Amino acid sequence: MCVFLGSARGHDPALAAACQELGEAIAAQRWTLVYGGASVGMMGVLADAALAAGGAVHGVIPAEMLEREIAHQGLTRLDIVATMAERKELMFAAADAFITLPGGFGTLDELFEAVTGALLGHHARPCLLVDLGGYYRDLIAFVDGAVAAGLIRPAHRELLEVVADPTSAVSRLLDR
Repeated sequence: MCVFLGSARGHDPALAAACQELGEAIAAQRWTLVYGGASVGMMGVLADAALAAGGAVHGVIPAEMLEREIAHQGLTRLDIVATMAERKELMFAAADAFITLPGGFGTLDELFEAVTGALLGHHARPCLLVDLGGYYRDLIAFVDGAVAAGLIRPAHRELLEVVADPTSAVSRLLDR
């Protein structure tokens, strides 16, 4: 299960709770968590929760980010790659599905690359966007506006599945 999210902590305590919840749920399903490999911010909360619940965690971090994101040293597996592009390639190859929690530019880059890969037929894996507390409301409105403008096909819009919380994301994946 590949999870995209921010390496920052953020200001909303609900975000840390959601990361904790998702990490525990991934471990409970015996899925391996694949993520960006950091020990800081929401990435660290997610990984620590999965590990504490007995889960396997596979981190992928570019060498240039080792100090900035502070690589997590307690993971089941940590791959250090040369570039951000290699990071995404390895994370994508290891994933059966993608879940996106709140994050910044890097998170959006990963989300849209996963959705674009599905659109182009490179994979048929689910791409779930967790709109925690309305965090992605404006982004969803933008995407829906692009559909209304004829710039995104309705069938392609359906590739981005929006859920309200981590429990809904896990339920959606289990229902497949």
